[in-house]
Amino acid sequence: MDLSFSVIIPTFNRVDVLGHAIESVLQQSLPAKEIIIVDDGSIDHTQKVVGEFQSGASIPINYIYQHNSGVSAARNSGIRHACGEWIAFLDSDDAWLPDKLKSQADLLEQHPGYRLCHTQENWIRNGVHVNQMKKHAKSGGHIFQQCLPLCVISPSSVVIHRTLFNEIGLFDETLPACEDYDLWLRICLHEAVLFVETPQILKYGGHDDQLSRKHWGMDRFRIRALQKIMQDPKLKAHQRQLVVKTLLRKARILYKGAEKRGNQQRADKYREIETLYSTLLTEHGTLEKQP
Repeated sequence: MDLSFSVIIPTFNRVDVLGHAIESVLQQSLPAKEIIIVDDGSIDHTQKVVGEFQSGASIPINYIYQHNSGVSAARNSGIRHACGEWIAFLDSDDAWLPDKLKSQADLLEQHPGYRLCHTQENWIRNGVHVNQMKKHAKSGGHIFQQCLPLCVISPSSVVIHRTLFNEIGLFDETLPACEDYDLWLRICLHEAVLFVETPQILKYGGHDDQLSRKHWGMDRFRIRALQKIMQDPKLKAHQRQLVVKTLLRKARILYKGAEKRGNQQRADKYREIETLYSTLLTEHGTLEKQP
């Protein structure tokens, strides 16, 4: 089995933490094939920092600059330039533990045929270790149902065989956020996944440039992803019902929140979505009858 890993690090004005991310890849007990830094239009000293690592690195470090287009476009650019059979992602504000790639390679060798493997993670918020809530629990196997409420695979923890992108597509560049949620839905609808139970990444949070702070109502992007997955012809009847029920819950939360804040236009939009899928669920037999 070819277990060559291309590591893609998208970054935007994170020169203060980028070096830590790069160093954590260079310190892997199982070396990666290459590191691809995709600079999404930074105006700080990102290129200089990358250049300092390039000069003495034990593996190739490729630097790609693009005009600011978002994290999905940055990751997709990295995928298109990658040489390895396996694609690994690392957000520039996170870091890997030294055996991250080795632990995944070992598991993949033990279970040939799997094309996605992710790992447990340690969360650091404002410099303090925090415990994950039950709703964020990670697991392996057929996890499509677990993927519906919120994102349960961290981009920084995952390795994906490149053939999966050929079959289900790349990150959706029209989504400003929850682009990872959308991708995991599309993959986990069809694929079982492997999971390394011991933490292999340090996931940092609490800083101001996180997408969850930049965008209000993250569920509005999840609704778009759920509406997309409804169009998948391979969606089975029981999966379709799960998707519709999730859509109902998220639309209801959004329209009630909009009403509370006096935004009637927004409330009407999500009330219409809630009504549409409520009708599908309660009045039509197509949900049960579709294969």
